[in-house]
Amino acid sequence: MPNLDFEIDKYVGPGEILRMRADGLEQLRKPNEKMQICSFLWVYYGFPVSCYEGKNVEEVRFMSGYKMGQTDESEVDCACGIPDSGVGMALGYAEGKGIPYHRAIAKYTPTWPRSFTPSNQNMRSLVAKMKLIPNRAMLQGKRLLFCDDSIVRGTQLRDNVNILYDYGAKEVHMRIACPPLIYGCPFIGFTSSKGDMELITRRIIKEIEGDENAKLDKYATTDSPEYKELVERIRARFGLTSLKFNTLETLIEAIGLPKCKVCTHCFDGSSCFLMNIAEYKYRKGGSNEPPFFIYRNSLKFSLVKGNKYPVCFLESFGHVEIKQILLVGEIAS
Repeated sequence: MPNLDFEIDKYVGPGEILRMRADGLEQLRKPNEKMQICSFLWVYYGFPVSCYEGKNVEEVRFMSGYKMGQTDESEVDCACGIPDSGVGMALGYAEGKGIPYHRAIAKYTPTWPRSFTPSNQNMRSLVAKMKLIPNRAMLQGKRLLFCDDSIVRGTQLRDNVNILYDYGAKEVHMRIACPPLIYGCPFIGFTSSKGDMELITRRIIKEIEGDENAKLDKYATTDSPEYKELVERIRARFGLTSLKFNTLETLIEAIGLPKCKVCTHCFDGSSCFLMNIAEYKYRKGGSNEPPFFIYRNSLKFSLVKGNKYPVCFLESFGHVEIKQILLVGEIAS
């Protein structure tokens, strides 16, 4: 907060505990050597001037767009950002591709929260509709490329695209700052109200496979046949001229931290967090069955004996139903 004359003194480490007093800081617990920080802090949650682990939010968004713009061969008239978190990416995309940036959608900021925040879908849609205002004069007759942070449920995207065409856009291309969200987040929980089926990707996978949990690793692999079909179905569903997602490799490169220090579970199903199981029971079979479990149909662990409670690490599907899960501060190597 430089506007209030505050400067960053240090970044609090993973698991570190500090006591703040008028005469200084006292460290009560040293930080862990290992960590995983949520990649969505840079993609969506973070304020543009915020920094996490020394990496500025706006700079990461700009670089992710810049790298995509350098390789994208689409022919468009201008790049536009969906406010707020898509603006930084669009500015980078425009510079990387060498095209102008136009503000075809303006944000009405007074009173309205982020449209992700309300738990009710009708209210989320209302907030998005009231705060994002298209500019007809900047849309008519143009081939427009819009940048946005992510596609979660798809409801806002559908409404926005319809309005853009109604206001005279000739073409509507969409570029997304992150890969498709294949897995629900078990930590922050942006799909917590209805589970993974809130994700547009899971609903489409169910349409294709008959099972929303089928071939998730293949759908999460960039340029696999399954990935291409998923992206094409999303594009067609919303009437977009073209749709592309940033690759995980590009996102990690833009963030500038090693992959092992960034949580990308919602994109590729990876999570290094150890978990303790406070209570568990077998879902089926008897005590001789392998002690595996499935959490939210995405995280897959097996149990390790020796602790007061069994410790889990990434493994494979199985047969245990979880009643309570407690996160601990260490991370699997």
